[in-house]
Amino acid sequence: MNLSVFLAMKKINIKLNKITEEDYILIINYFKQGKIVVYPTDTIYGLGCLATDKKAIEKIYRMKKRAKNKPLLILASSLSMLKKYCYVNKPRNDFLKKLWLENKKPVSAVLKSKKILPETLTAGQDSIAVRLPRNDFLIKIIKKIGAPIVSTSLNKSGEEPKKDVGDLEKYFDREKPDLVVDAGILKGKPSKLVDIREMGNIKILRK
Repeated sequence: MNLSVFLAMKKINIKLNKITEEDYILIINYFKQGKIVVYPTDTIYGLGCLATDKKAIEKIYRMKKRAKNKPLLILASSLSMLKKYCYVNKPRNDFLKKLWLENKKPVSAVLKSKKILPETLTAGQDSIAVRLPRNDFLIKIIKKIGAPIVSTSLNKSGEEPKKDVGDLEKYFDREKPDLVVDAGILKGKPSKLVDIREMGNIKILRK
């Protein structure tokens, strides 16, 4: 494992198709300990933490200089995990299966929240944006953690998402990520976002 320390951050370099068990354990432990992790998603680099950790979520808002009225997205490893935190009836369940298991493009969905997760995450709203990542790396990590993780773009609010993690020690101000998982340059873009709280009136919020 290639491990280096710079400022308050630790960094590991990985290849998504060849990740060691040592790297998996390290990443999972950082999430479980309430740390902030930069990691590759199935779209772009994500800045995340445990979705159940209020203090870590608040740190992400400060790092990104993000308005408190803007909720954050979460990633789940399965529909069954998602149902612990969101209301999913049969029509929504069937829709999400097609959306996530048959559709090749990454899509996030807005659902009504059961209000189990911290209000900071949802900005006090009764809804939450979720995605089942098309990425075995993340599915394994979230399963091992046993809870969803926050996934917001790696950037400061209003700026373009970062495609690489080479200068993060200078990019963020006083507070920085605890762990950076470097998988090289990612050329994806943020996922499509659809609101399915009303199945008879599905809205596309981001194309």
